[in-house]
Amino acid sequence: MILKAKLKFPYEQLLATPTTAAVASLVVSLVALSFSPILIRLSEGELGPNATIFNRFWISTVALVLWNGFAAARLRLSNNQPEKLQLYPIRLVLLLIGGSFVIFATLALWALSLTQTNVANATLMHYLAPLFTVLGGWLIFGKRFDGKFIIGTFVAIVGAGIIVYNDFSLTSDKLQGDLMALLSAVFLGFYPLIVEQLRSQLSPTIIMTWCSAIGSVLLLPIALLTEDRLFPYSLSGWLYAICLALICQIIGLGLYAYSLNKLSSGFVSLCDLFVPVFSSVQAWVIFSESLNWSTLISFVVIISGVYLTSSSEFAIKSEVESAM
Repeated sequence: MILKAKLKFPYEQLLATPTTAAVASLVVSLVALSFSPILIRLSEGELGPNATIFNRFWISTVALVLWNGFAAARLRLSNNQPEKLQLYPIRLVLLLIGGSFVIFATLALWALSLTQTNVANATLMHYLAPLFTVLGGWLIFGKRFDGKFIIGTFVAIVGAGIIVYNDFSLTSDKLQGDLMALLSAVFLGFYPLIVEQLRSQLSPTIIMTWCSAIGSVLLLPIALLTEDRLFPYSLSGWLYAICLALICQIIGLGLYAYSLNKLSSGFVSLCDLFVPVFSSVQAWVIFSESLNWSTLISFVVIISGVYLTSSSEFAIKSEVESAM
């Protein structure tokens, strides 16, 4: 059985008002996650996609385990007794395994789709995830959404589509890659739904520790079978892998999980649509890639959709929902 030791996330104590803290956490999370394609691109100068993601998982696991150990030792030295270890109920264990598998499948399918279709197609399919979050929340968890939320969701998704419109292709030879990207969107859509359930009982640190550890175990045999090299061989390669783990996995997904205690999974998933916009701006700054009119229009349309959704009563959780 898995043991439970509830420790606070390093930056939880820095955040004050619950809803404001959740929104601020989400914004920082999206900025951190938007570095993912940049760091993956840099890392893939030495490693394949599966090896890159494997290093992201195992480095995150080591960093989080060390943090948990440090926090527990600090509590003992300050004469404050840490929370007693408790057994997780079976439902929590299954949710942890499910969340770990979902984020593993999302990243693995996303990486694979990029080898079989162009970036524009894969991006458009991948960021249809909010549709599956809303649909899954309604079918599985009985969540309800009003007209503002639904309309805002579709407006934001259209905004995300604008950014890849110029490069989108419907050629049949890319169909398999497009389907893989679409399947990655299904898994990505279910990730906030699962984490939302876990956040009612676990801290972001615990959730991310188990997701990273289980993801490492799941991806290791795939990386061994498909990659020529498992680890970086240069200092810069290790730097990219470590940044990917610390910035995208721990800070990005950690703060993402933190925000789900106050913000609904549907709203948080919808805000994911800002990630490709932020990534485009970063690619423009770092790689001098062209930044065209579609990026600005996409940003404006996504903001409009998110603003409309945020005015819905189903965007922010009630006190009762947050305490569940």
